[in-house]
Amino acid sequence: MPKPSSPRYRTTNWPIYNAALRRRGSLSIWFDPTMAWHAVNTGKRGHPETFSESAIQTCLTLKVLFGLPLRQTVGLVASLIEMAGLDWPVPDYSTLCRRQARLAVQIPYRRLDGPVTLLVGSTGIKFRGDGEWQARKHGTSRRRQWRKVHIGMDAQTGDVRAIECTSSRQGDSQLLPELLAQLPEDERIGSVTADGAYDTRRCHAAIVDRGAEARIPIRRNGRT
Repeated sequence: MPKPSSPRYRTTNWPIYNAALRRRGSLSIWFDPTMAWHAVNTGKRGHPETFSESAIQTCLTLKVLFGLPLRQTVGLVASLIEMAGLDWPVPDYSTLCRRQARLAVQIPYRRLDGPVTLLVGSTGIKFRGDGEWQARKHGTSRRRQWRKVHIGMDAQTGDVRAIECTSSRQGDSQLLPELLAQLPEDERIGSVTADGAYDTRRCHAAIVDRGAEARIPIRRNGRT
């Protein structure tokens, strides 16, 4: 049987096509003037923080997005703030280096009325080793290494509300309390849905503490 020929697409709207290619290189960055750029004084002993968590996260996001070192990141942020017409100070590279080690990343999400229906699961990400096709054909090698990503997602909006990255040996149920802790305490959780790997006393206790309903199937060796 002859191999079917691949379809060929012919571009007829060249002006629109060229304009779309040019728009790929456009750059638009907005700074909200109402953003909490300065840190709030907590009243604790010691020198108070000058920049808020949101300010540090903004700088580090631009650093990762453009693949810049810390010093170049400071220059980029300073130029963007100047073009925006804001009089905000810019954290120096040593401040960014120190704060990134203990930064609590704030995940943007859409908040709807009513309790959250949380879906919890985990997946693996391979960062070293052979691909799947080569592994099935020739067998796996010792160089294959994985990282595990634990995710909590809002079933109504599809937004990721909690995330943790661990080694491949980390169990699923051990991370559920940490995922629930990433949601604000004043936010009501209606239910938590997960697979049988989360059917442990620790997970059920963490769900009960948040006043939520556990929708987890019982494991084969579990007890009712």
